[in-house]
Amino acid sequence: MAVGQLPVQVREFARYLSELLGRLDQSAGWCGVFWQRDPDGMRACLEGAEVPPWDVVQALLHDLAADRGLPEAERETDTARMLHRASVAAYDARPGGRELLGDRLDMMLTEQRIALERQADLTRQLGTAADPDDIDRINLDLAWVRDDHDRATARCAEIQARMDRLDDAQRPSWVDLGTAAGDGPGDGPHVPRQDPAPAAEDLYGTEDLYGTEGPYGTEGPYSTEDLYDAEPRPEPPPEPRPEPVSDAVRELIKLRGEGRSGEAHGVLVEAAGWPAELLPSFAAELHRAGLAADWATLLWEAASLPPDRLVALADALAGTGRADDCRKLLRQGVARPAPEIAEAIVALLDAGREREARALLDSYLRVRTPEDVARCAHTDPHRLIPLLLEAARGVSEEHHWDLVHALRVAGFSA
Repeated sequence: MAVGQLPVQVREFARYLSELLGRLDQSAGWCGVFWQRDPDGMRACLEGAEVPPWDVVQALLHDLAADRGLPEAERETDTARMLHRASVAAYDARPGGRELLGDRLDMMLTEQRIALERQADLTRQLGTAADPDDIDRINLDLAWVRDDHDRATARCAEIQARMDRLDDAQRPSWVDLGTAAGDGPGDGPHVPRQDPAPAAEDLYGTEDLYGTEGPYGTEGPYSTEDLYDAEPRPEPPPEPRPEPVSDAVRELIKLRGEGRSGEAHGVLVEAAGWPAELLPSFAAELHRAGLAADWATLLWEAASLPPDRLVALADALAGTGRADDCRKLLRQGVARPAPEIAEAIVALLDAGREREARALLDSYLRVRTPEDVARCAHTDPHRLIPLLLEAARGVSEEHHWDLVHALRVAGFSA
């Protein structure tokens, strides 16, 4: 596609990316790695022919923190996220966008499997290596392979979320246009209003990630009894809508009607930071207004919340009968590297929030490989290994023994 034909949001993000790289030492850090490993891909992103995965943007922001300081990188993150989301939405909305995403998901699943196989091979080599130079080389290769696996996993999650958002947009919805726009009942004709049916399967089911039954089977996603019931409870009668919810829905209807998708995305980014108790009613209003795709976008955005706020939102969704949304949010939220998950769990424990820590860990156990889970232990083996094993046993004996084996391979006595 010629540059002049690119959606404006894609061109805008490409310009932003070029400016960001202009502030970095492009021969060092992650930027240098990306240029060395995939120069064609980097050029395609700078030209707007491709939109980089979010993990690449995050890595470049890490470079910015190293070069310019953490405060500057933190200020830049919100802008980067908003422009990236808007760019991705416009890119995917092109003809054939979903088919392209399906092809890329297949490719990422293959890369994920190859990384796992390579990791297992290097682990076997490490077990027999005697020469210190060989040990150092294998450990370095292992570090890169683990990074490859983490990035493939994160990209699978991102691509699947983008596909689900497109699917949600295609589901039929019937909208009471007068009520949705805030008009009275006598201001025009009305059609029956009905919420779209919930998605038939979870956002990141085991089959989606691995293409097979997977190392943890297919018992289903997060199911801790104190977070949500096995069967969704009926939604209670609607309560008066808080003013931010009403205002945001009206604003989104207006912006979507005017084709101002970038500004609409900004509304969703802001809403993702609201107190958790406001978001279930926002979800209901978005569906009533025929904006189910915007709710899927908000869930995707909310998945990057700090872990304590992520779990708080999952609680709020589950408590109002939105168990499917709760599962989607948690599955998206654990598509983070193992060290980040481990640090989040430790931080929750230090804050005395053991229930939230266990909730995050349980969800992580159900969607990641035993090797990924074992990698969490490196952050704080004394505290995390007993917790990991207890959580794995709570899922199934198979989970437990798979994790015991993975911990032993990683050098821990389980």
